[in-house]
Amino acid sequence: MAEQRIIIVGAGPSGTRAAQACVQAGIRPTVIDEGRRDGGQIYRRQPDNFTRPYAKLYGTEAGRAQALHETFDGLKAAIDYRPETLVWNIAKDHVWTASATVQEAIPFDALLLCTGATDRLLPVKGWHYAGAYSLGGSQVALKSQAVSIGHKVVFMGSGPLLYLVASQYVEAGADVAAVLDTSPFSARLKALPDLLAMPSVLWNGVALTRTLKRAGVIVQHGVTPVEIMGDAESGVGGVRFLAGSGREETIACDAVAMGHHLRPETQLADLARCAFAFDPGTRQWLPERDGDGRSSVARVYLAGDGAKILGARSAEASGRLAALAALGDLGLPVDKGEMTSLRGEVGQYARFARGLAKAFPWPARQAPALPDDAILCRCEGVTAGDLRAVMRETGAQEANRAKAFSRVGMGRCQGRYCGLAAAELIAAEAGVPVEQVGRLRGQAPVKPLPIAIGDGQ
Repeated sequence: MAEQRIIIVGAGPSGTRAAQACVQAGIRPTVIDEGRRDGGQIYRRQPDNFTRPYAKLYGTEAGRAQALHETFDGLKAAIDYRPETLVWNIAKDHVWTASATVQEAIPFDALLLCTGATDRLLPVKGWHYAGAYSLGGSQVALKSQAVSIGHKVVFMGSGPLLYLVASQYVEAGADVAAVLDTSPFSARLKALPDLLAMPSVLWNGVALTRTLKRAGVIVQHGVTPVEIMGDAESGVGGVRFLAGSGREETIACDAVAMGHHLRPETQLADLARCAFAFDPGTRQWLPERDGDGRSSVARVYLAGDGAKILGARSAEASGRLAALAALGDLGLPVDKGEMTSLRGEVGQYARFARGLAKAFPWPARQAPALPDDAILCRCEGVTAGDLRAVMRETGAQEANRAKAFSRVGMGRCQGRYCGLAAAELIAAEAGVPVEQVGRLRGQAPVKPLPIAIGDGQ
C-alpha cells in the first residue's frame, strides 16, 4: 500500500489537510505547489527573514494560519514536497510539471486537485493603468514584501476579501482612502438566515468592518464604478463612481485594489477532462463532484476553493474528506464516521457560501455597460468595442468562437481575469442567457513556460 502514488496539487488549506490524511494512512504523497512556501494565498507565509506577528498578518484568522503552518512543517519529512513547481498539464495518468528549467512527467494512482482560487474581476475603464491591482495582488504585496501598493489606496468591488484586505492594510499602517462596495447593504440583511449557519465567521466579518470604521475609512455600499482615472504615464490618479444615491463622486488615490471576491482555479480540472456544470447562484461554470470530492474522472478528486468557493475553513474539511475518499477507493481502510462528520461540516459552509453569494452579488450588468473604449482583456489589449464589433461582423455568440476572432482570453492569463466579464458582455449583446455563451476551454500549458525547459530525467 505504501507504493500507492498519490499526487496533491496545492499546499494551501485543502492540500495540507489532504497530505495529513495520506501520511496518517501510511502513504507518502507528492505535494506540488507553485509557491515558494506553503499556506496558499489566504495563509501565505511571509519571507524567512520577516518577523511580523501572526495577528498583524492574518487578523481574525491568525490562529488557524499558525495551526496550518505548524501542521505542514510537521509533514515535510513524510511527504515529497515540491515547491516552486508548476503543474502545466494533465494527461494519460500523469501530471506534467515545470520547475525552473526542468520538466517532468509524474504518474499517479490518485490525483487531488487542491488548486485554490484566484481573483474574480470585472473590468472598469482605466483598470489597465499602473497602480490598479487585484485584491489578491495587493494582498501578496503586503504579505510577501511588507509594502503597500500605493501611498493612498482605494479598495473597490465586493465580497469578504474586499474587507479582509482593506483591514489588513489598515492594520499595517497604510492609508486606505475608501472601501467602495458594489453590493447594497440591504442584500446582507436578506442573506442573514444563511449567513447565520456560521456565526463565528459572520462575526469575523463584522469585526473587519469595525476595524475600518475605527480607522476612519470611508465605506460606501451600492456603488457603481465608472472609471479609474489616470493616464499611461503617471498611472492611477483617482476613481470616479456613482454612489448608492446615484450621485457621481470622485476620490483621489494613487492605487486601486479591485475584485469581486474569488473564482475557483479550474484549469487543471479542465485539462483532466472533468465535467463542468453551470452554477446559477454565482453565474459561472464549476467542475462537477460528488459529496466526497470525486470528479467525473476516475481517480481525480477536487477539494477546496479550486472546486467551489466555500472558504478556507471548508477547504480544510473538504481536503481531508477528498483524501479519505481517495484512500478508500485505493483499498485502504478509512474512518466512515469521520467522513460523515466531514460531509456535515462542508454542508454548513456551503449554506454560508450561499449567503455570501446573496450578500455580495456579482454585478453582472457592469460588463455590458462598459464603454467601447474600455479595455476588456488587459493581456491582449482588446476593448469592449472590439468584442462588440467581432460579434456584429461574425455573429459569434459562443465564448471560444468569440475568443478566436477577437483574441479575448488568448493572452498570458488565458481568460482568468477577463473571461467571466467577456461572457456577460457577449450574453447581453446577443440577448441570450450567460450559460448559453459557454466557458473558455483550458489549454496546456496553463501558464507560460521557459523556452529552455528540458527533461529532468
